[in-house]
Amino acid sequence: MGVLSRPATRGLWRGVGFVTFPNLELRLPAWIDDLCTPDQVITEQEDRVDLVLSLARANFELGNGGPFASAIFDGSNRLLGVGVNLVVPTSYAFAHAEIIAIGIAGLRSGNFTLVDHEAEMIASTEPCAMCLGAIPWSGVRRLVCSARDEDAARIGFEEGDKPSDWMAKLDARGIDVVRDFRRERGALVLADYAGAGGVIYNGTGR
Repeated sequence: MGVLSRPATRGLWRGVGFVTFPNLELRLPAWIDDLCTPDQVITEQEDRVDLVLSLARANFELGNGGPFASAIFDGSNRLLGVGVNLVVPTSYAFAHAEIIAIGIAGLRSGNFTLVDHEAEMIASTEPCAMCLGAIPWSGVRRLVCSARDEDAARIGFEEGDKPSDWMAKLDARGIDVVRDFRRERGALVLADYAGAGGVIYNGTGR
């Protein structure tokens, strides 16, 4: 079989309908509108974290995926994007809450970077290795985490090969990190997921 010429390759790229592989599609669960709305302003840090933890809990209690959620707010505390973990129902290994929140915030802002928004990301659990890598590229300037890696590991999740000085590396890029915000409540979300028999998924297929 001959190699596709450059014009043909471009044609395939533009004409998505000709692609025989399935297209990727991600949709937030409809119930999210019951908990938050685009551009909602939440002025208190406690309330922003509580929203994310409520999303994480609802995600598994309503059968949509793992016990993880994330949200991105601009410098005026306006909600730009949210994400919940959709790995199991979509079969997308990358469908972590932080990745989805970044994508939605970028789509809504019309830009691949949020650097002009002085954006804050809130995560129900500290980011795994994949999400940690995505955070600098997103343009967020502050990361607030509830549960720790250890809390996720305690129920069987693996967070990947993160450098031990990951917070310092983010700080060097101008990204502030706040840990342990409502940690006890965040850890309880994880424990309740495990207690309810939730799927503990890792790269091994377990």
